[in-house]
Amino acid sequence: MKVIFLKDVKGKGKKGEIKNVADGYANNFLLKNNLAVEANQAAISALDGQKKKQDKEAAQELADAKKLKEELEKITVELKAKSGDDGRLFGSITTKQIADELHKSTGIKLDKRKMHLDDAIRALGYTNVPVKLHHDVVATLKVHVTEEA
Repeated sequence: MKVIFLKDVKGKGKKGEIKNVADGYANNFLLKNNLAVEANQAAISALDGQKKKQDKEAAQELADAKKLKEELEKITVELKAKSGDDGRLFGSITTKQIADELHKSTGIKLDKRKMHLDDAIRALGYTNVPVKLHHDVVATLKVHVTEEA
């Protein structure tokens, strides 16, 4: 019997796949537990419609991420911190502080977990912070740390 999987079933198939399985397995397990539906013409056309909708949403997400990347690369986030004579900070600048200042100054709300700093910023000056907006789009945000008066 041909079925369309509604959920991932370990060892048998992933969500959205159309596979041929044993009749007893399909009737007694997959259909009974709402893990799959019988692959008739109506179900197949509904699956195609869902796939088209998902593709359209994915394309929109990618376009939004590219637009946000252009905006972020024009921005320089200005932060002030106390520092010693040699330019080393007392403490450090974290991604949370960068995200908060970005939201305060520009209104762009960005999750701190999307910023990839190997280690917190511990010195005065400019730092480029990579920001992963989408699995295909990575922006670079400039952060300028100046001495607090």
